[in-house]
Amino acid sequence: MASGTVKVDVEGHVATLTISRPEKLNALDLDMLKALADAADEVEANANVRAAILTGEGKGFSAGGDIKAWGGMLPQEFGHAWVRQGHRIFERLATLRVPLVAALNGHALGGGLELAGVADIRLAEEQIKIGLPETGLGMVPGWSGTQRLVRRFGAQVVRRMALGGEIFTAEQARLLGMVDAVVPTGNSLAAAREYAERIAARGPAAVEIVKLMIASANGEDNGTAVEALGSILAAKTGDLKEGVASFSEKRPATFKGEW
Repeated sequence: MASGTVKVDVEGHVATLTISRPEKLNALDLDMLKALADAADEVEANANVRAAILTGEGKGFSAGGDIKAWGGMLPQEFGHAWVRQGHRIFERLATLRVPLVAALNGHALGGGLELAGVADIRLAEEQIKIGLPETGLGMVPGWSGTQRLVRRFGAQVVRRMALGGEIFTAEQARLLGMVDAVVPTGNSLAAAREYAERIAARGPAAVEIVKLMIASANGEDNGTAVEALGSILAAKTGDLKEGVASFSEKRPATFKGEW
């Protein structure tokens, strides 16, 4: 299916989300952010999906936020409509119940790198470049470049990109732990599909739980991870069945401590 400028295709147990604005190297505007949110909702609603892929159409993964989309905004509008909106949607992607594999088929710069950072696994084509060039425009990373990327890549790597303006090749990014593998030009989607199918072949409940546990250990979204795990556990107990039955039958519950 298509959701605005983000296409969603499901094959077997794997969903592929494709950012589709190739004439702008998949630079993001507000409509595309909304389309990414819709795509995340579509993946979440499909119980058959066990893994997802995020990629870009054409030669670019994502050139980041479209300067024409935010350059004329008033400061308050920029903070609320652009930065906060992007944060909410990127967090939505980062906390998908299924693992997300990014197929970096082109450069991932600024907001494009922040978008790549929401994925659990990143596979990069050998020709791409990665960086956070915002300070060269007098701007700062606004979609968790100084937050999630620090947790996932390390503070010093982010300093080099955001303060020093360093742009890394795919191989340099691999050596720094920013991408998990480098593949030949044109092979990222196929490699991502292979990796996603590897994930999908494993126990889906165990994979979902482990993703939550890792997020908690990494200091990401602790409240949601803990409450989701606790709720899943409670939902399987005999005590919950007794509590629901007693409510329906309008009688006091008789709990037996059954797990």
